[in-house]
Amino acid sequence: MAGVRLRNVTKIFDKNLEAVKNLNLDVKDREFVVLVGPSGCGKSTTLRMIAGLEEVTRGEIFIDNRLVNNVPPKDRDIAMVFQNYALYPHMTVYQNMAFGLKLRKYPKDEIKKRVKEAASILGIEDLMDRKPRALSGGQKQRVAVGRAIVRKPKVFLFDEPLSNLDAKLRVQMRTEISKLHLKLGATIIYVTHDQVEAMTMGDKIVVMKDGKIYQIDTPLNLYNKPANLFVAGFIGSPSMNFFNGVIEKNEDLFFIEGDLKFRIPDRFKTRLLKYKGRKVIMGIRPEDIEDVTEKDDNNNKAELEVVEPMGNEIYLYLKTNFNNFVARVNANRKYQEGQVLSLYFNMDKSHFFDKETNISIIN
Repeated sequence: MAGVRLRNVTKIFDKNLEAVKNLNLDVKDREFVVLVGPSGCGKSTTLRMIAGLEEVTRGEIFIDNRLVNNVPPKDRDIAMVFQNYALYPHMTVYQNMAFGLKLRKYPKDEIKKRVKEAASILGIEDLMDRKPRALSGGQKQRVAVGRAIVRKPKVFLFDEPLSNLDAKLRVQMRTEISKLHLKLGATIIYVTHDQVEAMTMGDKIVVMKDGKIYQIDTPLNLYNKPANLFVAGFIGSPSMNFFNGVIEKNEDLFFIEGDLKFRIPDRFKTRLLKYKGRKVIMGIRPEDIEDVTEKDDNNNKAELEVVEPMGNEIYLYLKTNFNNFVARVNANRKYQEGQVLSLYFNMDKSHFFDKETNISIIN
């Protein structure tokens, strides 16, 4: 296996569209790195440049410390798995998996050995004589992954490989690919627009938007310490709630938005004191808002607009005169639209962002 380095990589289409902007990224040997972001953020273009399927406009790409900008895809020692499987319909599973090795003129015995090993890892030994039309979506994806495994490449590249699968199968295949990473000790770069997929699979996550990297971090740090407003809102489901208000100092330091008033925790005071009298954005996750209506009537209040039962928990969609937000609470009581709730916000879990730069004030 091998590491991958991108240095100041830029991709410009038609002289005007800058799809990837001065991107720098280090993927260590045997690391599982996920590129995640909304459609059009440049993640697939980045992957295709690593694969050699797109030309680099500016910058350098290294695979195993070798500059590969001018190296053809077939000579980069990478294997790519696409979302549409890209299987040959007239070939059997065995022939699909063996095809790349046959082109490289591997001995028949070596091809047979490698295909058998890959089929065993993926649990598809009984599918060898079938053609793609006789396979389910999950089976086709396993065959596509198997075709990559037999190559024993330095780097595996996955481009939204689970997009065409139903929800249950996606969860199952997420687990399978994670297990595969552990078994092979492989270097994997994985592209997805699904932040849940990214959070559950990656050792390291690269959050992208508009062709730029907004944060590179572990899943836990992205969730608990977002560097900016975009990452805070993109990571997490339901997404983080945001409030536009002012920092005020009376007998204590407060964040105020309309009728909502929150005391600033001591550990944030030093950084937020310089924002006194200025507008900032406060963020808080739905699970950090608690309904205390039956215990306390002195907390911040909001009207309940929509109740969304999710089994063991409930999403409460609430509104004030200035905002709409979501609370994620346990399903231990009944709720009714139009009800006014008294709410406790766990301010120790809150986030604050500069109104002008959108950069985190506290992280």
